[in-house]
Amino acid sequence: MFLKSNLKAVIPKPLKQILRPLRNHLIKKNVAALSFWRSRIKIDKGKFSNTHYERLMLAMAEEPNNNFLHGKIVADFGCGPQGILVWASSALLRIGIDVLADRYAEEFTDNITSHGMIYLKSTEKVIPLPTDFVDIIFTLNAIDHVDNFSVMCNEIMRVLKPGGQFIGSFNLEEPASSSEPQQLNEEIIKENLLNNMEIQSYRITDQGPIGNFYAPFFDGNLSYKQVQKGILWVRAKKKTI
Repeated sequence: MFLKSNLKAVIPKPLKQILRPLRNHLIKKNVAALSFWRSRIKIDKGKFSNTHYERLMLAMAEEPNNNFLHGKIVADFGCGPQGILVWASSALLRIGIDVLADRYAEEFTDNITSHGMIYLKSTEKVIPLPTDFVDIIFTLNAIDHVDNFSVMCNEIMRVLKPGGQFIGSFNLEEPASSSEPQQLNEEIIKENLLNNMEIQSYRITDQGPIGNFYAPFFDGNLSYKQVQKGILWVRAKKKTI
């Protein structure tokens, strides 16, 4: 209490006024995310369902099985607490990166410790991993949750090894909200991330129906109108110097 009171005393009032909206935004965003996962685990009767991720993420990667991960350090950015990489059993190391990783560990302990993954707490500015460390990094409808898109794209590039693979799914033209501050489009994604990579696969489509969001990719019926809500699946390689 003494420390908290003294910190309040030394922070100038104008700075407090600047920082307060940012603090309130972060709290609101994190509360919304935790509320979602609390409701999800009730639906899943205490054990998160994660079997669907294998089919989905292999389709994103355009791979028939997980052999391409053999012996690799594999990460997922914005992983949530479901065990998104449980299926990637051939990997040398599986890392889930999330700003709420510590809260997931506290609230969903039995789930988190059963996934065979390392859950790593990121900040809004830094992924606490060495440079050129990860062989393959996934992200599934998660990077629009960050407050500074360009900063986090730079961090993803930093931790990815030269020649490493980025495999991502982006929701396009979703209106920004308190929990998802970024309204992404192709131009923003290319400018901040893909222009620095060698694109190997680039697929874009309208969103599928509720409950079957990614259906167009599996049906092979891709159709997209610019400035409409859509989904981008991309696989790209970090350029070697």
